[in-house]
Amino acid sequence: MHRIAMVVLEDFATLDVGIPGQVFWAALDPDRLYEIVTCTPGGLPVRTSAAGYSLTPDHDLSVLKTADTVLVPGIHGGSALTDGTIDPSLRTALREAAQHSRLISICTGAFVLAAAGLLDGRPATTHWRNAERFRELFPRVRLRPDVLFVDDGDVLTSAGVSAGIDLCLHVIRRDHGSKVANRTAKRCVTAPFREGGQAQYIERPLPDPLDTSTASTRAWMLENLQDPLDLNALAAHARMSVRTFTRRFREETGLSPARWLSRLRVEHARHLLETTDLSVDVIARQAGFGTAVSLRQHLHTAVGVSPLAYRQAFRTPPAGAAGAIGTATAVGRATAIGAAGAAALTQPA
Repeated sequence: MHRIAMVVLEDFATLDVGIPGQVFWAALDPDRLYEIVTCTPGGLPVRTSAAGYSLTPDHDLSVLKTADTVLVPGIHGGSALTDGTIDPSLRTALREAAQHSRLISICTGAFVLAAAGLLDGRPATTHWRNAERFRELFPRVRLRPDVLFVDDGDVLTSAGVSAGIDLCLHVIRRDHGSKVANRTAKRCVTAPFREGGQAQYIERPLPDPLDTSTASTRAWMLENLQDPLDLNALAAHARMSVRTFTRRFREETGLSPARWLSRLRVEHARHLLETTDLSVDVIARQAGFGTAVSLRQHLHTAVGVSPLAYRQAFRTPPAGAAGAIGTATAVGRATAIGAAGAAALTQPA
């Protein structure tokens, strides 16, 4: 199994610690795909001020030497947040792990990776409330405070709390394809897909009592991806003017209706490429792109490869041919697809 070592520090964010253990534990195909181990400096208990309890780990930082992925959850306090420094032994352990492991942070865990010098020159994100302080402490990091998560190949960072779920599912999708990721999301009773470039926080006043949500229209769009859905039809379904519908849709999703629909169509096409033998032409029609040319253009923009290359990279091997996907193959395809799509995933909404 792929080993994920979670580094939990003093005054940890409780949900950030719980999310990886639950999401990666739930990834089955049909056997469990990830092993999660938890460590702290010195293997000592750490306490959270958020809920008044302590966590006692099974490991100290030496377990990072055996990790395929190192994950740092968020923290509510500590020197990483106040002056941008961390204990030298933690810094050394993280820098050594970076030589052989993928790095992930959730929320303010990005402060820890940045304090170790592992985000210099890279795009990254953190919780929107901490963005200004992050920029002050780590000016060499290319901070993207407006997105849910950033995939920079071997280093991935997310915004706060629920964005950590999105990033964990994205990692599973990168490693094992959308079928496994969607099944994991269903097991966790959470939305299977939110694009990394989606805005992490939309601030607006309370809606007028006469206003209605676009949620029902979004559900209708999902059920009718194969049909031509223009803005007039969407606004009519929502019983709003085009102007009001467009404004409300962006307020609720951070995206325009056209961009939101395009991303969902790409995701549906990816699922069909991975799980069916349908031709590219048929998939293009079922996903609502109309033609194979249009599908190729949209998929290349999203992940940097053609439909056939994507299918070859993510298709489950025949029974008996190779069994479960080997580590080298999984790493290779994750690097190829994940790195190619990193720019698209971090584009502003």
